[in-house]
Amino acid sequence: MQIAQALDDLTQVLGERLSRSKSDLDQHGHSESHFPVTPPDAVAYPQTAQEVRRIVQICATHGVPVIGWGAGTSLEGHGLAVRGGVVVDFMHMNKVLEIRPADMDVTVQPGVTREALNQELRASGLFFPVDPGANASLGGMAMTRASGTTTVRYGSMRDNVLGLQAVLADGRVIRTGTRARKSASGYDLTALFVGSEGTLGLVTELTLKLHGIPEATSAGICSFPDMASAVAAVQETIQMGIPMARIEFACADTARAFNAYAGTDMAEAPHLMVEFHGSPDSVAEDAARFAEIVQDHDGSPFRWSVKEEERRALWALRHNGYYAILASRPGARALVTDICVPISRLAQAVEETQHDIAASPLPGPILGHVGDGNFHAVLLLDPDRHDQLEAAKALSHRMGLRALQLGGTITGEHGIGMGKTGLMEAEHGEAWDVMGQIKKALDPQNIMNPGKLLRGN
Repeated sequence: MQIAQALDDLTQVLGERLSRSKSDLDQHGHSESHFPVTPPDAVAYPQTAQEVRRIVQICATHGVPVIGWGAGTSLEGHGLAVRGGVVVDFMHMNKVLEIRPADMDVTVQPGVTREALNQELRASGLFFPVDPGANASLGGMAMTRASGTTTVRYGSMRDNVLGLQAVLADGRVIRTGTRARKSASGYDLTALFVGSEGTLGLVTELTLKLHGIPEATSAGICSFPDMASAVAAVQETIQMGIPMARIEFACADTARAFNAYAGTDMAEAPHLMVEFHGSPDSVAEDAARFAEIVQDHDGSPFRWSVKEEERRALWALRHNGYYAILASRPGARALVTDICVPISRLAQAVEETQHDIAASPLPGPILGHVGDGNFHAVLLLDPDRHDQLEAAKALSHRMGLRALQLGGTITGEHGIGMGKTGLMEAEHGEAWDVMGQIKKALDPQNIMNPGKLLRGN
């Protein structure tokens, strides 16, 4: 790797937009989770796809790793330069390029955040629904195949990316997909790149599916005596065809953290947080039907509202769940787990996970997207205690194996990064090697985000 010459060449292209300042390197060496600080050699701030192409070409010439960076909110170390190299920060490529209301789609640069896009869309009557909680960049969301609270109704990034533009490891610029809502034309390269975690190329443009802003929305909350009752209520709701827009779960420990963090007065018991979209009559009817199901499963009265300020407060509470849980143990860092199982096995998965956590030296409040069978245990640890990190990793590993035994996956939405490669063979078998063959074909020098996702990468 000829890093010095590569940085000199990049400076000729980018000038002051190639940064080697310690503060910039440290900022781009941090993650939201437990991984140690891993600064890159430099941070590039391109403004155009052509500049991204030149960055990749120069790095390829000198064998220098290239790592994409969005908002830095990933949880499995996706953006860390574990082999050194250049982090490409897309913060300046943050334009909404074209909104097409008649076709209900939009083309954006990768640095646009989901909140900024929805602000831009307000006058159109449309919105982009994928909501992972954090105000992540859309490029980063596509690369990790993100989902979140609204997936139960609107799908994940996999379902909402129509096409993209990407710079490959050899500097070629390709376009995948079209704006048509279906196609039978060749390999689905869009789907290949969505979830590739920057190991196949850097995405420089995205075309996304939009949805109409619902005429009315209702949201509410209720508690249950145990997890099994809460999941049974969700299963019945799904089986009856009640169209939920969000249905989230928080365990008793998470409710306790919410109370301390936000001054709420939630019962220290499992809770469901639910939202319905539709007409004024339909959301009221859906809420009433759901309230009956809750009552049948020994839940507390379902308190719901159509007032925007009350709905915003409810989802702000949920979206701040990670920070509320971190605040419950000052100074702690977290290893955040992320498994997904068939909905019929969710209660078992959560209950067995809770038993595992109770037998460990670590607290691990649980929350998740119960309508998808996806949940997270936030394992809190002392960053100076190696034994606690190892205990958290062992818990996470057992959770992953349990998910596979129950017909699920080791990650519902956070991706693999470098945190979960140890479970990839158990989930995919020889298909994991096929992924590596695709990687080698497109990136024979292994410069695109090395050390992530793949065997021996």
